[in-house]
Amino acid sequence: MTRIPVRLGDRSYEIRIAPGLLKRVGAEVRTLCPGARIAALVTDRNVARHHLLPVQRSLTQAGFAPATIVLPPGERHKTLDTVSRLYAAFARARLERGSPVVLLAGGVIGDLGGFAAATYLRGLPIVQVPTTLVAQVDSAIGGKTGVDLPMGKNLVGAFAQPRSVLMDPLVLRTLPRREWIAGLAEVVKYGIIRDRALFAYLERHADRMDRRLPNDLRVIVTRCAAIKADIVSKDERESGLRQILNYGHSIGHAIESATDYRRFLHGEAVAIGMTGAALLAWCRGFPVHGLVIRQGALLRRLGLPLRAPGVSTPRVLQALRMDKKSRAGRVRFVLPRDIGRVLYGQDVPDATVSDVVRLLTWPRGRNAPRPATSSSRSVMASCAHPSRR
Repeated sequence: MTRIPVRLGDRSYEIRIAPGLLKRVGAEVRTLCPGARIAALVTDRNVARHHLLPVQRSLTQAGFAPATIVLPPGERHKTLDTVSRLYAAFARARLERGSPVVLLAGGVIGDLGGFAAATYLRGLPIVQVPTTLVAQVDSAIGGKTGVDLPMGKNLVGAFAQPRSVLMDPLVLRTLPRREWIAGLAEVVKYGIIRDRALFAYLERHADRMDRRLPNDLRVIVTRCAAIKADIVSKDERESGLRQILNYGHSIGHAIESATDYRRFLHGEAVAIGMTGAALLAWCRGFPVHGLVIRQGALLRRLGLPLRAPGVSTPRVLQALRMDKKSRAGRVRFVLPRDIGRVLYGQDVPDATVSDVVRLLTWPRGRNAPRPATSSSRSVMASCAHPSRR
């Protein structure tokens, strides 16, 4: 078993990674909550079909009475209404303050279930058991919990660190192909923000990533989890360094919101957002022409989108203005300087942001939009005429 510490003083915990760990969840939770009688087990319908029974059995064998709660899947259900349903289910199960809440699913259940656990009885122990690539490499680590509002994504939430994160990389083999590919966007993100070697590994092996070979699963899950644990240990509350984890997410979240979470999976939107962030850096005059090309080529080879043609530009820009990472009324972007290095807290002129969002959302088959700024014009011309690169 690989153990990765998240060092946060008296709230420190381990990320535990091992093939087959799903069948030992009960024993792991028992070591974390030795005196508990009841354990809430929260999952969604899709995950339940594949993984619910072995985890239920494991919890029972460890001496827990599991109270299972199966929710509908999808970002559209990450709402306060669903949290209210969880509160009611927790009350019916007679959960106590020491009762662990085991979150068996992807990022949606991890976020909203974590928020419900953090706020019921002023806080229950949380154990994350992520089953998607996005959750294993990113969202299950670091204690962010929350739900969406109609105005934007993750606008209500709290930091609530789990007791542990238990990862079985082999469960990723049961993911639908589209979800697996979408999750690879977050892996590319880690390469851009922190790890040139990981980015190069993805470039070398992109054509086999869809096979989900055990060694590839081990490499990408372990490396990304270690990067996230290190960043969270240094900046738990996102006051500085942790902001680099939002690379591609400001535009990505805005695209998700503008399409009512129906057209793009989270990772697909992040891939488009990373494309936008790299273009913003180029417009700012950063020497990232080569990065734009390499990042775009890798995303395409992995099967990820670079644009969102036909999405309403005004709706994306409106959602951007609601970005929870804004400061003094301005969206602050994470922009790349090189592969493995980014800058956070970057202010970009509104006209440049509008130009890039228009390019990302411009309908197919139409001439590229006319940029409003001179800095954008050369970038847009290069994007429109690849032969000039």
